Amino acid sequence: MNRRFVIAGTDTGVGKTVVSAAIVGALGAFYWKPVQAGLDGETDSQTVARLSGTRSDHIVPEAWRLRRAASPHLAARDEGVEIDATALNPPQCSGPLVIETAGGVMTPLSDRALTIDVLERWRLPVILVARTSLGTINHSLLTLEALRRRGVSIIGIIFVGDADADAQRSIETIGGMRILGRLPKLDPLNQKTLGAAFNAAIARDSFGSGA
Repeated sequence: MNRRFVIAGTDTGVGKTVVSAAIVGALGAFYWKPVQAGLDGETDSQTVARLSGTRSDHIVPEAWRLRRAASPHLAARDEGVEIDATALNPPQCSGPLVIETAGGVMTPLSDRALTIDVLERWRLPVILVARTSLGTINHSLLTLEALRRRGVSIIGIIFVGDADADAQRSIETIGGMRILGRLPKLDPLNQKTLGAAFNAAIARDSFGSGA
């Protein structure tokens, strides 16, 4: 069966989209962002397309496109709609699929459903993206505990940011979680620099056979 992964984060803005783009480019994968909250400027799907260099037909349209850059349940409320989390189902693709969540795993999709509820139902393996700055130990361990309580399989963690060996080692040891690698902040950030950084930092076999 084609490999399918969920890219989840310990918080918003930790680098999920950059990691998603790197994996899409490395695996020639399809990409799906189920809920896009925020339409000003470049969307996450557009960013992944630009940074991965993937074909346009490998970007699966979002299930929900909401104007406000906010928690999905609030962005939806602004437009007088409610996200039906039970109707969010991974698309069937002819190759590997990378699914990027909105925000952290406890981000509300509606007043009745959290992102983690969908992850529990999907039963797809998760790659957790975490920052390396202050607070990452707490955020990472809390996220790992939440996912494990729901029986969600976790492949490992990819860090984004400047090296912090002590924090990474603490998360690996206390959290009992495999560290897949770390992507530095890139300037310039483009398809070439991202691909090179990913190939240097992350082993392809990190992604196993998927689900």
